[in-house]
Amino acid sequence: MTASVLLAADNLGVHVGTRALLRDVSFSLRAGEVLTLLGESGAGKSLLAQAVMGNLPAALRASGSVTLDGAKSRADEARARRPRWGRTLALLPQEPSLALDPLMRIAPQLSETHELVRGAAFDDAEAAALHDLEAAGLAASARQYPWQLSGGMAQRAAAAVACAGGARILLADEPTKGLDAHWRDHTVAMLQGVQRRDGCVVVITHDLRVAEALGGQLIVLCAGQVVERGDARTVLANPQHAFTRRLVAADPARWPRRAVSVPEGAPVLSAQGLSKGFGGRPLFDGLDLQIRAGDRFVVQGPSGTGKSTLGNVLLGLMPADRGVVRRAEGLHATAFQKLYQDPVASFAPQITLGQSLRDVAARHRCAWPSVLQHLTRMGVPHDLLARRPSQVSGGELQRVALARVLTVQPALVFADEPTSRLDPVSQQEAMAVLLDALDERGAALMLVTHDDDIADAVATQRWRLAAG
Repeated sequence: MTASVLLAADNLGVHVGTRALLRDVSFSLRAGEVLTLLGESGAGKSLLAQAVMGNLPAALRASGSVTLDGAKSRADEARARRPRWGRTLALLPQEPSLALDPLMRIAPQLSETHELVRGAAFDDAEAAALHDLEAAGLAASARQYPWQLSGGMAQRAAAAVACAGGARILLADEPTKGLDAHWRDHTVAMLQGVQRRDGCVVVITHDLRVAEALGGQLIVLCAGQVVERGDARTVLANPQHAFTRRLVAADPARWPRRAVSVPEGAPVLSAQGLSKGFGGRPLFDGLDLQIRAGDRFVVQGPSGTGKSTLGNVLLGLMPADRGVVRRAEGLHATAFQKLYQDPVASFAPQITLGQSLRDVAARHRCAWPSVLQHLTRMGVPHDLLARRPSQVSGGELQRVALARVLTVQPALVFADEPTSRLDPVSQQEAMAVLLDALDERGAALMLVTHDDDIADAVATQRWRLAAG
């Protein structure tokens, strides 16, 4: 007996005015199956998930049809699918900061989902929430707020909430970004668990290792349309379309090691005896370090070990508990810049990207054509500048953030997972532009990454932080 279709899309499209952002995507999934979406940043992968949910921004229009567990509706009939949110159909958004309530502690958010969506009794919901948090390595964070978590920890918390309602259809948008190898594999196992419970999964990812591990069906999107599809492992091993071949070739494991000279001269920044902890839990203690002009200082370690905190302390964004940080003399107050792990949080939400960049250019006396040149080198279409941060993809927004930092002409950039939202091609291009610009200025880079291959390709110094 053939299993019935659990999720299907027929000629699904997304349009703004007369322009098609996503064209004629069709697929069907039965219980136990998985579909992975690969493609360039801004190709429409997240729009596809939002169209299936019925949660597109008001300015966008969906076309085609969506079938959920036998119930078919027009793609633009959002109301028809909303009663199934959480119970039948769940979405893990790309940005955990937009998925979690900043005013609620983590455990109550998760417990509430178990109680109100899955229908568990109050005591059972609380117990289930604590069990889920322990499985996600977040037992010690149960009483914390989302803004007190690292990016990777928030990602795992958002995944736990998305799965708590027991939905058989899960749309997971970049579920492993910012996660170390252990928690990436844990998340892959979580997605496979949905499949084993007679569910199906649509996964949007830039990580080719995740696509290969999940197997199943694969669709490659470029410029809003399907350019290749088939069995995931077959396509990745023998891609037929030129864009897919380029995507596979740009995987960080294939990057050549960047030639750099050994940095010399006085440090741009140094620290002695640096210590920091939260809530009585030490993150790092007694650290000594020096970063010189031209250095590529890479920091790695599991989520929640203090990588972002170390950068924030060095930049003066938060105080150290003990120790001293020294900057080189003569540097401007804005000579140290940060690329945030969560680009949405680094832009004013109610003004256009163009206005944000013009404000930065005016503040730092940078000619506007120079800003546009940075955007062009990052592959950012200039028409995106008319949009607000919420109206572009996470990858597009991160490229705008990279261009914005270069506008300031920094002496040191602290880049916190700067390419985790980018496809492999955009990752390689963006990292090359960033490093070329820093090389031109003789500036230093402090890079946080969970990707060993990226670290291997760029590092002159490499540190690994461990818990405690």
